Amino acid sequence: MTVMVPSRTPAQITPGRQALDSALHQLDQAAAHLGLDDGLHTMLATPRRSLTVSVPVRREDGRMDVVQGFRVQHNVSRGPAKGGIRFHPSTDIHEVTALAMWMTWKCALVGIPYGGAKGGVAVDPTVLTTRELERLTRRYVNEILPLIGPEKDIPAPDVGTDEQTMAWIMDTYSVNTGYSVPGVVTGKPMTLGGSLGRAGSTSRGVQIAALAALGRSPEGVRVAVQGFGKVGALAAQYLADAGCRVVAVSDVSGAVYSASGLDVSDLRAWVAESGGVYGYRHADALSHDELFELDVDVLVPAALEGVITAANAPRIKARLVVEGANGPTTPEADEILAANGTVIVPDILANAGGVIVSYLEWVQNMQAYSWSAAEVEMKLRDLMQNAYGEVKSLAADRDLTLRQAAHVIGVGRVAEAHQMRGLYP
Repeated sequence: MTVMVPSRTPAQITPGRQALDSALHQLDQAAAHLGLDDGLHTMLATPRRSLTVSVPVRREDGRMDVVQGFRVQHNVSRGPAKGGIRFHPSTDIHEVTALAMWMTWKCALVGIPYGGAKGGVAVDPTVLTTRELERLTRRYVNEILPLIGPEKDIPAPDVGTDEQTMAWIMDTYSVNTGYSVPGVVTGKPMTLGGSLGRAGSTSRGVQIAALAALGRSPEGVRVAVQGFGKVGALAAQYLADAGCRVVAVSDVSGAVYSASGLDVSDLRAWVAESGGVYGYRHADALSHDELFELDVDVLVPAALEGVITAANAPRIKARLVVEGANGPTTPEADEILAANGTVIVPDILANAGGVIVSYLEWVQNMQAYSWSAAEVEMKLRDLMQNAYGEVKSLAADRDLTLRQAAHVIGVGRVAEAHQMRGLYP
């Protein structure tokens, strides 16, 4: 069964709508491989709960702006909902729904007892003061308060949010509850119950997935990273530390390239000081499009959705694409890359490190306990490597791509949980 969506003219197709179409297409493929009946397929394609709220923001000059906020719980058959909150001007209900769906499959794939959720506010956080950001965050949380909680829905940081955002969310929820509830969010500061290893966990997971997929020594492996931000910068660092040669990176300011390899530590220091990679003195300037076309071994898209498309996929020379971002490759590009022999480690596997360590943080909070950084990394590595092994084995057995195999596993586990629980009433 194919889930039908209303017809749209090209002008009406937003990036968020494209992301949702991609997510539904991937579900269609998995449902076909699993032989799911139409009713179960439709249920898995439909979010359990979707909330859209108006968020008034009092600005420092006395003006009041009103922005839209969202929280979507896609599926809770396997446990409480889990998913980040992003502050980005292009965020809409379609994007948030797609991200929540991907989170459902991701949690099931790596074997942690969560369902998928996502939240967002359509705002540019860079134009707000710290006080305005705090007011925005607290008001948004107050609007979605009935949905969240340590046993219902646990937010985490995402694009445009960080551990300070999580601290404000935890405090707002705790004040309304009447006592401190550290388990209501993950990705918190250490002083409020955060976990060692959480800050770089998504990036560490990208490194683990990339090295597993390489199947050989990382020494001299040439890497390009699109999106030198929260995930991409540390992923580049971890890959360089492992022996890879990171030759190109990009962010919103531009892209830089060095055939002999970038000094990632020095570049990160430059970005911290200057605000972007543009103008970095030890590399050549590159266009964003040129980065995708470099003759490299590994390409890591680590920014936003839909950056690898039917237009640029034919020119991608990398033999391995490791998706640090959510939904960076469109279905059309997927087919082109597969036909060209490019292996893609899909987002629901490659960037699962963040939700894995979020789960470990939540477990520590619920038990009032803590693990060392080494213990956290060991647990992260075990879960990532086990999941990769399962995906690779299924792909080989059934002649599937890694993305198809990952979705068959993830969707299959959620479908099984739903069938075991039954339908109430």
